[in-house]
Amino acid sequence: MDGWPDVPGDTALTLKIPEADHLVRAGFPAHVTVLYPFVHESRIDTAFRTELADLVAAHDAFTLTFAEFGRYPGVLYLDPWPHGPVRSLTKALTQRWPEAVPYRGIFDPPLAPHLTIANHEGPATQEAAYDALQSQLAPALPLTCRLRTVHLIVWDGERWLDRAEFALGRPGRGG
Repeated sequence: MDGWPDVPGDTALTLKIPEADHLVRAGFPAHVTVLYPFVHESRIDTAFRTELADLVAAHDAFTLTFAEFGRYPGVLYLDPWPHGPVRSLTKALTQRWPEAVPYRGIFDPPLAPHLTIANHEGPATQEAAYDALQSQLAPALPLTCRLRTVHLIVWDGERWLDRAEFALGRPGRGG
């Protein structure tokens, strides 16, 4: 999330994908963003965490498969499939906390779920560089990952730090 106008205390909700860490060249761990930014850390007390845990638990654990690359301007990413479970989480979160606008409303329509692989190339070099990187990494695909938790991370002014994780699915719901 380098280059965004992050303020200390900003938070995000992510799905960690450690199985893809070896593919990422972007300088942060492999993840799919559920909602960035979320709410300021100062708002997250015990009652808030309980409500967030209940909301996340209402969604079953799910599996994502990463088999195809995609590109946004300046970004090479893996496309998680299916998009539905991630979009469902984002929708539930933004319905409950409508002030948490995905990507600060910068993108219209909002970005689709994605796992950033690289975001360091400029317009003059990105096509050739990302073509080469894509060819190098393609043999590692498809990659399938089971997601059981959503992670709350916070920006401390220098880096994103883990704050909490919330389990998907309630016991007895099959999740």
